[in-house]
Amino acid sequence: MPVATPEVYAEMLDKAKRDAFAYPAINVSSSQTLNAALAGFAEAESDGIIQISTGGAEYLSGPTVKDMVTGSLAFAAYAHEVAKKYPVNVALHTDHCPKDKLDGFVRPLLAASTERVKQGGLPYFQSHMWDGSAVPLDENLQIAEDLLAACAAANVVLEIEVGVVGGEEDGVVGAIDDKLYTTPEDALATVAALGTGEKGRYLTALTFGNVHGVYKPGNVKLRPSVLDAAQKAVQEKYGVERAFDFVFHGGSGSTAEEIAEAVSYGVIKMNIDTDTQYAFSRPVADHMFRNYDGVLKVDGEVGNKKTYDPRSWGKAAEAGMAARVVEACQHLSSTGTRI
Repeated sequence: MPVATPEVYAEMLDKAKRDAFAYPAINVSSSQTLNAALAGFAEAESDGIIQISTGGAEYLSGPTVKDMVTGSLAFAAYAHEVAKKYPVNVALHTDHCPKDKLDGFVRPLLAASTERVKQGGLPYFQSHMWDGSAVPLDENLQIAEDLLAACAAANVVLEIEVGVVGGEEDGVVGAIDDKLYTTPEDALATVAALGTGEKGRYLTALTFGNVHGVYKPGNVKLRPSVLDAAQKAVQEKYGVERAFDFVFHGGSGSTAEEIAEAVSYGVIKMNIDTDTQYAFSRPVADHMFRNYDGVLKVDGEVGNKKTYDPRSWGKAAEAGMAARVVEACQHLSSTGTRI
């Protein structure tokens, strides 16, 4: 199947919310990690979301070029071709974009999609994230309102963040403090600014103790009940049940119970990056250690081309990451739910 159209993406999100499961959103930074994500979704018979961060987009353009828009469009073009060979739907998404990178990342991509849609085509990406967690809430929501209008014009979904995810991702550091927990008042302010769908569809990353990075279960103090409180506050004031489509950021180290509880409150997308990075790299390390004298020309020898051929360890890396994607689908109950 090809990359999801806006209509198919909307159907994916509606199905997840209706049937109480979430899609893994897999961060990629190369054609190999993209292929691994596709293979994992296909094996799990799950539709899914594949996304790139600002750093991932730079890397995809080439480490000496470092142009986020070039890398993003190259990723989208490649994904649109290879996704046709897989029996699942995938949506393309751009991950965390802080204020200082909007003009070099999200806005140019939205402009390109808008022009493409005007000419009768489809948007390059199905959704974009604006990360306003580092600015005051009023400013965050004002920028979100402007972006939502632009996204709606391009038939694209907007993702926003209200609250702060702790830890570090792509150089953006969130403090681990009370701002990790979004309040019902923050949720009400979000709906007051962005509506409940009439201004355009948006996904919301409310924070409930989420932290980017590597943590063992129990080290991150998650409170999924924060999401339930937000849904109830909006329902009480606006009469709209389960108004939010939630996104779960910073999920490494989360327990199965915490994930299930978050999904029960309306999480339909969960970002996965750290765990799949390790799942990709671990088989490479194993290959290199096992074939040390083959991948290196030790003591003037010629080595073994079959072991230093990037395809030999690349296949193992992709298989390792694909297996982790399958595991994510199982944790989020998206296995076997493809449209």
